[in-house]
Amino acid sequence: MGTGRARALPLALALLLACSDVAVVAAQGTERIQGSAGDVLEDDPVGRLKVYVYELPPKYNKNILAKDSRCLKHMFATEIFIHRFLLSSAVRTLNPEEADWFYTPVYTTCDLTPWGHPLTTKSPRMMRSAIQYISKRWPYWNRTEGADHFFVTPHDFGACFYFQEAKAIERGVLPVLRRATLVQTFGQKHHVCLKEGSITIPPYTPPHKMRTHLIPPETPRSIFVYFRGLFYDTSNDPEGGYYARGARASVWENFKNNPMFDISTDHPPTYYEDMQRSVFCLCPLGWAPWSPRLVEAVVFGCIPVIIADDIVLPFADAIPWEEIGVFVAEDDVTKLDTILTSIPMEEILRKQRLLANPSMKQAMLFPQPAEPRDAFHQILNGLARKLPHGKGVFLKPGQKVLNWTEGDPADMKPW
Repeated sequence: MGTGRARALPLALALLLACSDVAVVAAQGTERIQGSAGDVLEDDPVGRLKVYVYELPPKYNKNILAKDSRCLKHMFATEIFIHRFLLSSAVRTLNPEEADWFYTPVYTTCDLTPWGHPLTTKSPRMMRSAIQYISKRWPYWNRTEGADHFFVTPHDFGACFYFQEAKAIERGVLPVLRRATLVQTFGQKHHVCLKEGSITIPPYTPPHKMRTHLIPPETPRSIFVYFRGLFYDTSNDPEGGYYARGARASVWENFKNNPMFDISTDHPPTYYEDMQRSVFCLCPLGWAPWSPRLVEAVVFGCIPVIIADDIVLPFADAIPWEEIGVFVAEDDVTKLDTILTSIPMEEILRKQRLLANPSMKQAMLFPQPAEPRDAFHQILNGLARKLPHGKGVFLKPGQKVLNWTEGDPADMKPW
């Protein structure tokens, strides 16, 4: 399907890629991010905050993982690896009285269907149950109703706990989490599923696997535009137009025969290598605005072409997305070829130099064990920048803000 490398390239494109082959070599020098963003990216959170990790019964985490090890590999796995990281982190405190933040390790995406999708009907019940547990055994939740607590919610639409947007909007953020800080992959401006103060993070992609596929950095980037993935989701969207708000379908219908575009539903064994041979990598929305392709593009130095209106990107205060990526409105997908071929070569070279910065790549990954300036540390940096807590965080004795009976009746069932 739709692969362009076998066809003769137009003269203008051939010249562009020929220049790019030379440019890739010339652009191998890195460029540090200037200003406060660069400083934030390289911050060390140790000494700036202390985190208390609640010890929960294993039914909330370890037992679920033991039942299905697929949780360690899918794009929602950040909730597991953040838990493991914090247990051995220098910011962890065993004394809750000195903690700045409290973390509840509950694996809400690890109860999977046979097809590997999180059982969203169980997630909110599990979360409510875990919060009820900590509120009965420790005093810290009750004094703030969660305002100094953070939760990792890597679902498609975060703490709305559903994969289809309309249903996620109908549900809204789980009411008992409304005062907490949410650490989530979902981010979209002016959306009910993105609570103010949330920390948007990258999805999990296996760092060790990606690193084993690295090729020499001087390899020419001979593919102009690259994409592998679904264009239609006929099983969940049989009539079409709802999945990816039609953007992926538009990419396929308009560019499947365009020799500049190497696009297909096939996922070849050379997928990672092909990204490293590409100038631009398409990162369109799917059911949600985010996807692992964004991480892969940054790590492999392929300029991400972000097609997801109003997306809030990971660690936006540290990573200059406007400088390293290309943003294309969903309504402008039909103009992709014109937009990308109009970008000056100097701008392409600068984006490549910024992407070659090791700190940029490191910030998108969750390696085990953790490494300096990785995504774990960027999360801690985000939490540290919220300190000290404001006066409104702590409630007066007997004061209640949250309504435990609010929300979907199905979420009230015991878990």
